Amino acid sequence: MSRRYDCSDAGDRASGLREAASAIRRGELVVLPTDTLYGVGADAFSPEAVAALLDAKGRGRNMPSPVLVGSPTTLHGLVTDFSEQAWELVDAFWPGGLTLVAKHQPSLRWDLGETRGTVAVRMPLHPVALELLNTTGPLAVSSANKTGGPSPATCDEAEGQLGDAIAVYLDGGTADHATASTIVDVTGKVPVVLRAGAVTVEQLREVVPDVEAGS
Repeated sequence: MSRRYDCSDAGDRASGLREAASAIRRGELVVLPTDTLYGVGADAFSPEAVAALLDAKGRGRNMPSPVLVGSPTTLHGLVTDFSEQAWELVDAFWPGGLTLVAKHQPSLRWDLGETRGTVAVRMPLHPVALELLNTTGPLAVSSANKTGGPSPATCDEAEGQLGDAIAVYLDGGTADHATASTIVDVTGKVPVVLRAGAVTVEQLREVVPDVEAGS
């Protein structure tokens, strides 16, 4: 049976965050608000929890889950060969609607799907998400919808699609922007936009002029 907490109420928010963190530790799934869309999260270092996340979405391992972090400093333990340009993008747009695809540390014991040695990582600009992430550590988080279904801007929309597959729903109201994050590949010498979204190519080029728009 899922539990839902209204994060606009201080007491409910505290209880919800506590229950969500406990659920993550048990390998269960949590729906959380972010600055872009609602996400479904699992312990990034639990292959069973990540598999449950992909299953809840009806998503294959060929579409691995991104990872959300609560601080840019967390990147030091997650990624390798992170360029100066990549750090400039982090400094300019984190927390916010920019996901970076980077090479992950080969020593990491996780299984996010068929990542080919990379991880898509983002720091969201949402107080509830950040508070949870700073309690649990990095979470595998994907949009809280069934694959092919509408991207959820509210907790109701997420619950309507994922139902009892989720242990805890954190209701943070309507997502501020309801636009998916921009995804940029920083594994090569030049950053390449893989998906346009909340951060425009023009904004990216104000920081790193040679960002490529991708195909």
